[in-house]
Amino acid sequence: MTAETTRLRLRVSPGAGRTQVVGRHGDAWKVRVTDAPERGRANEAVLRLLAETLALPRTALTLVSGHGGREKIVELTGVGPALIERRLASAATGEGRGRKERR
Repeated sequence: MTAETTRLRLRVSPGAGRTQVVGRHGDAWKVRVTDAPERGRANEAVLRLLAETLALPRTALTLVSGHGGREKIVELTGVGPALIERRLASAATGEGRGRKERR
């Protein structure tokens, strides 16, 4: 049996004042990271933010498109789209911090 995979479209703002999930940006999610877009640091910061926000191991996330641009596609293994949407929406509004959500 194969683990569920979901692709997530992102709009990334590197070099921001703080790292956070901002909210929806069209059909994508907007995120900000403090790391500069140099030598893949911002990409890695985006993946760490998503892993923490979605309560997934970092190894469950793969950047599949947009390595050098603001528009990115990340593939997530082991989580479905409904749970991703709930957790990102919760992070964008600042709710649910310090709480664990059931899968």
